[in-house]
Amino acid sequence: MEQLEKAAKDAAQEAVSKDRNGDREGAIEKYREAINYLRKLYSYSEDEYRRRVYLEKITEYTSRIKTLKEGLKPVTIERKPSITWNDIIGLEDVKRVIRESIVYPYRRPDLYPLGWPRGILLFGPPGCGKTLVATAVANEIDAEFYSVDAATLLSKWLGESEKNIKELFTRARETSLKGKPVIIFIDEVDALTSKREMEVGGEVRARTQLLKEMDGLENKGRKFYLYVLAATNKPWELDEPFIRRFQKRIYVKLPGLQERIKLFKYYCSRLKVSPEVDFEKLAMETEYYSAEDIYLLCVDVQNKLAKEVLELNLPQREATFQDFLEALNNRKTSIILENLRRYEEWANRYKAI
Repeated sequence: MEQLEKAAKDAAQEAVSKDRNGDREGAIEKYREAINYLRKLYSYSEDEYRRRVYLEKITEYTSRIKTLKEGLKPVTIERKPSITWNDIIGLEDVKRVIRESIVYPYRRPDLYPLGWPRGILLFGPPGCGKTLVATAVANEIDAEFYSVDAATLLSKWLGESEKNIKELFTRARETSLKGKPVIIFIDEVDALTSKREMEVGGEVRARTQLLKEMDGLENKGRKFYLYVLAATNKPWELDEPFIRRFQKRIYVKLPGLQERIKLFKYYCSRLKVSPEVDFEKLAMETEYYSAEDIYLLCVDVQNKLAKEVLELNLPQREATFQDFLEALNNRKTSIILENLRRYEEWANRYKAI
């Protein structure tokens, strides 16, 4: 097993080297070699953690091979967000902390002689609005918005990640020094900032480069408006040095009862819904549902009504309470309930609001 692991690591490192030097065909060959070793390790190992690591690497290298074949180049998504605070139901504490950390210092920097937070971590269950929060604050201060998926960053730019991270921050810094606020949003940041048992040099260098860039944001002698907002569903996997780089660490929780009522009303406002639909009862039935779960449940009801018209030639009708109950029976929460305790424990130890 040790010899196989060494062979897999050597092949992966050689693939990274060829990848970095532009030898696309050579890199593909070595990635395939590493994958073959990893598949053997996966089949031989009885350790579930190791099997999961091997599978992650197989998936990552397979994705990189596909990217190299397609000749894709790194892309940073830059867009003007259309989301506003009005599109975010609930999360009032989260909105407050974000306004105090970003919006207020931008509007009145003279009131903050000691500086303000540059790194903000949003953590919590998936589907609860972390991305919406980032886009809404970018819209409020009219910021340039760079959205980067950390997992894609590593799989597509393996061997070049540190270079692209540096270029991204350099470009963002130049813009912010001209007075234009910039928000870099890193989704699934744990893919970049967590230590893994099987990792190659490119991942280590990418992590080191990101640490360096985040340290560079704390330039107390210059007033510029560059912020890093990061989101994770697995905060317990974050490396401790990165935790310290996020001056604000905000728990984005599942919606409470009143928030779920508002979510149902918000999503159903564009549907024809019978007056007999009891949103409070629906909210009580959807404890532990995320905002996205509730949205998808409403979509299920919409699709059922559309199907009646398109397939059965029935007249269009209002959605009834029974329609929602049937949808509830077919769509359970996407949240791993065991993780809720882990979120609370992590928040109790690391939250900073």
